[in-house]
Parts: sequence; C-alpha cells; structure tokens
Amino acid sequence: MTPTAPSPRQDMIPLGIFYMIGSTVLFAGVNAAVKWEVALYPVGEVAFFRSLFALVPCYLLILPRTGLGVLRTRRWPDHVKRALSQMCSMMSIFLAFQLMPLAGAVAISFSAPLFTTLLSILVLKERVGVHRWSALAVGFLGVLFVTRPGAGTLQLGAGFALANAVMISTVAIAIRRMSATESTETLTIYQLSLIALFTALLLPFGFAVPGWRDGLLMAGAGIANGVAQYWWTRSLHLAPPSAVVPFNYLSLVWAMIVGYAIWGDRPTQKLLVGAAVVVGSGLYIFWREAIRRRKPRAALRENYPAG
Repeated sequence: MTPTAPSPRQDMIPLGIFYMIGSTVLFAGVNAAVKWEVALYPVGEVAFFRSLFALVPCYLLILPRTGLGVLRTRRWPDHVKRALSQMCSMMSIFLAFQLMPLAGAVAISFSAPLFTTLLSILVLKERVGVHRWSALAVGFLGVLFVTRPGAGTLQLGAGFALANAVMISTVAIAIRRMSATESTETLTIYQLSLIALFTALLLPFGFAVPGWRDGLLMAGAGIANGVAQYWWTRSLHLAPPSAVVPFNYLSLVWAMIVGYAIWGDRPTQKLLVGAAVVVGSGLYIFWREAIRRRKPRAALRENYPAG
C-alpha cells in the first residue's frame, strides 16, 4: 500500500498580498521619517536608532516561536559580512534621501534586481539567456533616465542611491548562499542585531541629543521598519513570490505621494519614464526567473508522477 503523501501547504494569496501592501505602506512611512531626520541629525545616529528599535518587534515576533535555538549557527563570518553589506546599503540610501527627492532615491533602489542578476552571472555563474540580458540592458537605460547624469546637485545623491542598489544585490546573493543552511528567522535575527551593533560604532563620529518628538519619530520608524520586514517575509510565506512581489513596487507610488505631500517634490517626466522602465525590467527578470525555476519541477513531475 502506497503511503499517503503529506498534503502541500495551501497558499493564502489574498492575505499574502495584504501583508505585502501593508509592508510597502510602512516602508514608505519609515523612509519619509528617515529623510526628515537625516536633515537634522547625523546619518549614523539615525541609522543606529532605526536599527535598535527594529529589534523590538523582531525579537517579540521571532523568539517566542523559536526560542534561543534560532541563534545557533556555524556561519558567523557570513553573517558578519552580510550585515556589513546591509549596513553599507542602509547608510547609502540614507545619504541619498539627504541629497535628492524621496521618489528618485526609491526608484533607483529598484534597480537592485538588475544588479542581482548581473552578480548572479559573475559570482554564482548562472546561465542567462537573451531575454534576461535584454531586460538588463533596458533596465540600466531606465536607471540612466532616473539618475539624469550631469544634472548637477542630483549626481551625488543618485550615486549613493546606486550604491544602495548594488549593496542590496550583494545581500541578495549572500541570502541565496546562506539559505541552504540558515532559516529565515536566523538570518533576520543576526542581520538586525549585527547592524545595530555596527551602527553603534558610528555614534562617536556624530551624535546630537534628539528632542522628545524627534526621539519618538526615530523610535517609531525603527519599530515600523521591524514590523514591515516581518510583514514582507510573512507575505512570501503565505503566497508564491509571483503573486505578491509585484505589489512591492507600490513603494514607489507611496514615495511619490509622500514626497509631494511633505516636500513638494513633483515627479518629473524623466523620473516617471525611467522608473517605469526600471520596474518593468525588474518584473520581467523576476518572471523569467520564475519560469526557469518551474521547468525542472515540471520535468520532475513528468518523470515521477504522483500515486
């Protein structure tokens, strides 16, 4: 008698989409708070408080379910290198927020999937066909539209935003390598804890005692960032990435709305066109990646049918 196979986990796509959209709203609020604070306080200080308070929801949501066993790891050097990359990414986007409109910085950050694909070719030796090569080329043209080379004061800010996108892609590559042995909870705990430690080392280079309102804003941004990270991860647990990841690009819409409402930043035609090209290229690469991953599974089902 053939044993009954365990039933597969049922996807909850509407709930997954809800969590993804909720995370984009929180991330937009966090980014706006950060842009406000880096105009008043040292970037290292803002980064430290955001990282520190992000630990609160992280620990409350993870540790009661996993216990201290989540801290077991044999990959300390990899966690440290990944956290350093993540900290450099965070510092870069904070500096970009300080130097350019919010929507522009967020739009450039969405070029990260392009750099991730490029690094996958160079580092992981993945084979890429003409479709993804074409999407890469078109996507980087979109980046040129958004960064507007030669636009004077925006050059430095765009450079930091691009640095953020590159560092995000290195983090994504690191996660691909580490996820074979490390759980999502372990990766998250070490990421946030180490970043809080590293950013604390920046405080001697610049610190100003915040007023109580600014202190509350920093704390709120940190807590909201931790919740947003959890919701983003939760959405990918509840539904296939192909169903929820496209909604992540709503972050750009919220950034444009918040940027206009608070700072009066009007999206330019070049920003809109370039952002659309970058987002479209990223989604196309993601779609091609999903197709590439489905083919081996389909072949496996044909060779080993159920029953």
